[in-house]
Amino acid sequence: MAETVEAGKVAILTFQIRTEAGKTLIDTGSEPFAYLHGRGGLVPGLEKALEGKEAGEEISVVLTPEEGYGLKSGPGPQPVPRSEFRRDVAIQPGVAFRVAGTDGEEITLYVTKVLGSKVWVDRNHPFAGETLHIDARVLGVRDATYEEAQHGHAHGITGQHGH
Repeated sequence: MAETVEAGKVAILTFQIRTEAGKTLIDTGSEPFAYLHGRGGLVPGLEKALEGKEAGEEISVVLTPEEGYGLKSGPGPQPVPRSEFRRDVAIQPGVAFRVAGTDGEEITLYVTKVLGSKVWVDRNHPFAGETLHIDARVLGVRDATYEEAQHGHAHGITGQHGH
């Protein structure tokens, strides 16, 4: 009996994510992607659509922003002096980093542009607010290793990589 995608299993897949207008946002191509199902490694709507699937199965789903990267919220991109960033870090649009928020909780910020001595950052994921069209193929499903279960994410296709 084939293993199915379910919580605690590592699913190996390829996928393509496009906008409503057809612009490709992510395409794994022929490079397999592994994630630990049920631990937030994919957007919620895609994890839900993959639940119960077996190796060889394909899905095509359309996700609302709420099922994907969320709705846009907050004030939008804000300028931060470049001097606030470590000099050894390449700061460019698309880079994501974690910082402590005012309440001490970690938040992810995304660089949207760099202009002179200012870096513009946004709390919204770059794909927030987008309706997503996703085609995915499950290549395989395996048990998570002890380390993967402890760390909360897949350690590659075979489960064999160090931190």
